Amino acid sequence: MNQSPYLELGLINCLRVDRHTPHGIFLMALDGNDVLLPQAYVTEAMLENDLLEVFLYTDSEDRLIATTLKPHAKLNEFALFEVVDVAPFGAFVNWGLLKDLLVPNMFQKTPFKVGEKRFLKVVYDEKTHRLVGTEKLGDFFDKRVRGLSPNKEVKIIILAKTPLGFKCLVEDKYEGLIYHNEIFQHIEIGDITTAFVKTIRKDGNIDLSIRKAGTTSGATIGDIILELLKKNSGIMPYNYKSDPELIKNIFGMSKKEFKRSLTALQDSKKIEVKDTGIYLKV
Repeated sequence: MNQSPYLELGLINCLRVDRHTPHGIFLMALDGNDVLLPQAYVTEAMLENDLLEVFLYTDSEDRLIATTLKPHAKLNEFALFEVVDVAPFGAFVNWGLLKDLLVPNMFQKTPFKVGEKRFLKVVYDEKTHRLVGTEKLGDFFDKRVRGLSPNKEVKIIILAKTPLGFKCLVEDKYEGLIYHNEIFQHIEIGDITTAFVKTIRKDGNIDLSIRKAGTTSGATIGDIILELLKKNSGIMPYNYKSDPELIKNIFGMSKKEFKRSLTALQDSKKIEVKDTGIYLKV
């Protein structure tokens, strides 16, 4: 463990115990600047010249302060936060510290309500010199996608539900989308899971799939068609003559896979295919 060269707001710092006071202990960086670790976090095991890992943030009077508690997210990190209070100027969310994190109104997409959960990024507000949360993540996505290609497995965090599907954070830096027709499992905002790259669009956004192309990730292609039929009241306006690109976009499979699965489902008496579409048999 090496002593931090200077004090860094919003990050874990490794600092040396310099001196004890009635209010707590002062911790020092290599450049000679120090910060108070309040008495509430001090233990008998913390001796002078020991190195401690602490998180630095500002207290209610905007003074730099140290804590041994770990926040849900540090500076420039993302997390799902619960709203604990609402004020005329913004909302407060629980981020694992004694002082809640402020999300100013200007950083909210829609008004916050106590008890709901929002996916936020912790950022430094240059106007107030404070750490705040923001729900407006568009400016933080990297549009220059590097090292990713179709079918590559990636880590994703589910950010929000949209009319098209679920918006995702991909590899902690890119914006992605899983279309509703690609989802065959329960998904919630804040879930961390894996997905596969389908397409990297010219605007830098990434289309994703829960299953790798050519596989079914535990579900047969027939199961996928049946699940989509159930979600659409047992009727979908597609058949053997449907456009291949439309089939790919709606069902996430090739026209060949689609036709083969329709035949198998008809043979097993689970569906009926007509000129007007696919019908689920009860």
